[in-house]
Amino acid sequence: MTHRSFLACLLLATATVPAGAQSEIDEFDRLRHSQSSAGLGEVEVTAPEVDVVASINASNGFLKDREPEMTAEEYALYEKVVSMLESNSAFALRMLEAMMNEKKAPSPAFEFILGNTYYAAGSNDKAEKLYRGAVTRLPTFLRAWKNLGILYYTTNRYPDAIACFSQAITLGDREPKTFGLLGYCMEKSGDIVSAEMAYMQALSGDPGDPAWKEGLLRIYITGRQFGRAEPLVRALIREKPTDTRFWLAYANLLVSEERKLKAVALLEILTQADLAGAPELTLLGDLYAEQGLHTEAVDIYTRLREADVALGEQRLLRLALALGAMGRKDAARAALEALPTTLSDAGRMQALQVRADLLIADKRWADARAVLEELIAAAPMNGRAWLTLGQARAALDEPDHARLAYETALQDDTTAYRARIHLANLEIRDRHYDRAVTHLREALRLEDTPEVRDYLARIEDLINEKKGT
Repeated sequence: MTHRSFLACLLLATATVPAGAQSEIDEFDRLRHSQSSAGLGEVEVTAPEVDVVASINASNGFLKDREPEMTAEEYALYEKVVSMLESNSAFALRMLEAMMNEKKAPSPAFEFILGNTYYAAGSNDKAEKLYRGAVTRLPTFLRAWKNLGILYYTTNRYPDAIACFSQAITLGDREPKTFGLLGYCMEKSGDIVSAEMAYMQALSGDPGDPAWKEGLLRIYITGRQFGRAEPLVRALIREKPTDTRFWLAYANLLVSEERKLKAVALLEILTQADLAGAPELTLLGDLYAEQGLHTEAVDIYTRLREADVALGEQRLLRLALALGAMGRKDAARAALEALPTTLSDAGRMQALQVRADLLIADKRWADARAVLEELIAAAPMNGRAWLTLGQARAALDEPDHARLAYETALQDDTTAYRARIHLANLEIRDRHYDRAVTHLREALRLEDTPEVRDYLARIEDLINEKKGT
């Protein structure tokens, strides 16, 4: 681990939240949970990699004494074309279809072979009809059930596939792949308990197949069985060290158990190995930001820009906004400086707002006014920009311009409440107490708070006193 990550991990254990900044920290936590690509330790659900065509083709032989036999004529034709099924399926299909033109119905075995050929040719509807015909006429036809299940699996008809795989297993199929595919179909259909049992059966027969471990991992995480999920995800990381999905799942699992120090260390290992992508960098940066490790967060978000320009921009701007609200002006400026010179339109608007906020914090009112006027020229309906411009104008002793800015901010629902308060302050400064009362009553109509209600009561008392004298 680098000096930065080692130091960050030490600080992480003792970091404290600055007073008055909890809302911004909460916002980072919300962002981390809502926008990390895998969510709370979830592993992206991907269909198991199964060579279904090979499975179909491999079933073109027959199990003696366990499956139906073809007629002599069918078998003679079968011997001629079976070698062509993989190499020249179109020609083999024409020869087999010729048998279907006979008046006598073909045997279930022949339907099965023809169904395989249709499946290999991509004619799923015809293949399904033939498989269905075979199992209807011979319900114990194991591999017809299994191949029908594979057809349904590959066309995302999971409930239908469950019925077919279950029937094949009932008839004696004990292949791990059948149990694994059954587990996946059950998982996709929401039958988590049965899916877990099927995956475990698949693993007992083939413990080296990671697809079934992934299935179990997803089920354990979905059920918040983190104690059972952790050894599985660790094993998957050992088996697939470059598959970042498992690193991210493990990190999210650790976060969900409030083991954030270990999650940071884990993600740092991935980052230092140059394996971390946008989801992993986002989570790492969010963890640093959440804990007040702003320098480390800026560093990670800067790297995030290389993987995802838009996401890196958004995270750096969000961090700058939060730091500005916390009064961490130097750190906020560092986040702004890490931004690229070319920003999206929305990003440019946010960056101008943060710069204006920092200038106002430094009481550089004229500079703030210039930045805000640039922002408003590009976004004339931006209520927050108008509100901030009103503050700058008021501080520059430009009450008429300030009043106009606040009145414009009233048009934005997100800033109307604060604009009313600022307008009331302007009127009080000019001793227009009745106007101030009107603004405060409108503010209370928008949001009833004890502070504003008390403020209004004191001004009304002042008006009554003046009337009494």
